[in-house]
Amino acid sequence: MNGRVIVIGAGLAGCEAAYRLANRGIGVTLIEQKPLAFSRAHRSDCFAELVCSNSLKAERIATSAGLLKAEMRMLDSLLLRAADRCRVPAGGALAVDRDAFSNFVTDAIRGHEGIEVISRVVDGLDDFTSQPVLVATGPLTGGGLDDSLSALCGAGMLYFHDAAAPVITASSIDHGRVAMASRYGRGTADYLNCFMDRQEYLAFQEQLAMALAAPLHEADDTRLYQGCMPIESLAKKGIDTMRFGPLKPVGLIDPVTGRRPWAAVQLRRENAEGTLYNLVGFQTGLRFGEQKRVFSMIPGLESAEFVRYGVMHRNTYVNSPAVLTADLRLKASPGIWLGGQITGVEGYMESAACGLLAAISMECAQEGRDFIPPPDETMTGSLLRYITTENQNFQPMGASMGLLPPMDREIRGKDERYEALASRALSRMEAYACELS
Repeated sequence: MNGRVIVIGAGLAGCEAAYRLANRGIGVTLIEQKPLAFSRAHRSDCFAELVCSNSLKAERIATSAGLLKAEMRMLDSLLLRAADRCRVPAGGALAVDRDAFSNFVTDAIRGHEGIEVISRVVDGLDDFTSQPVLVATGPLTGGGLDDSLSALCGAGMLYFHDAAAPVITASSIDHGRVAMASRYGRGTADYLNCFMDRQEYLAFQEQLAMALAAPLHEADDTRLYQGCMPIESLAKKGIDTMRFGPLKPVGLIDPVTGRRPWAAVQLRRENAEGTLYNLVGFQTGLRFGEQKRVFSMIPGLESAEFVRYGVMHRNTYVNSPAVLTADLRLKASPGIWLGGQITGVEGYMESAACGLLAAISMECAQEGRDFIPPPDETMTGSLLRYITTENQNFQPMGASMGLLPPMDREIRGKDERYEALASRALSRMEAYACELS
């Protein structure tokens, strides 16, 4: 082994980073607080636990999510290997049995001879001065480690509140009142759809807007990330807000009426056996009793049995453009790297990709080479550029075609333009991956 590095956190980014470094001959000490301690959003002893949803988003290459995953495959992503092994039907999306996914990643990490796993609660970074350290503790970083990072980042530590969606049993769904169909008319018919007419929708929207929220543990700030708004917040924004968001009925036909429904709630399979479903887009911070009362108004879910209620939790991230270098090191302490969602990337695969980039940066440092970032024309490179480029109004960002530099020729059609951007990105990433190897 060449030297040894420390990775703190066995979430998506930490596991991706540890596996990459160990495969490149660099010894890794992976420190994870579970099972000694759990955040309020985690339940499992295993690594790479998917907290909010079991979907890794679209697979089509000409989408931002699909392109990011294709690039990560070129970088030999462990998590995408796990996702392919543990996938469940989800139309045009890549969704996984979250327990099987987490078990696969845990086995791969614990079984790697180059990775030493230590169970420990890290209360600060003062003990880690003699070895390179990658902090990949995710958006739920707290306690002494939060304080330690805040001290290093000065006023650069930010946070917002995020929410998870509830999960119900398949056996409690009234299958006579729901229909299988693909989301937005794409892919195979893998989603259960609960159709609402206008009257049902208005009654649901009214009750949801009035429902009682659970108290937050951090009462000093209740900022919400706009890309993951609680369903009750959308209901309060206006009568039709949900119909143009997660309840959009585009591409769906109610078999009873033969017409497009007024609104539609979609359920996605949660596990491989199909015994559990989650409510797509229904992140929520409502009290558990209110979730049961209001969500049971959805046609077909009148007797829904909830195995997990939605929860609100604090998400921590740093003001990366102000505190990180272009190779994901802390400006105040170059021996410390940050990776994953704590840097301000938003989303499962974005977090894993950032972990990969941090690992590549550490690898270069261990070998005495300069870090060369992925080309700006790639989705991976554009995300790195976003979080490390000066930005006075920095907010979390997920993969987006809008981050990519425009083509050198005008392409009017959106589909054609995205196809061209994706083709260019994959070509650049292929060359970059070859250089790394």
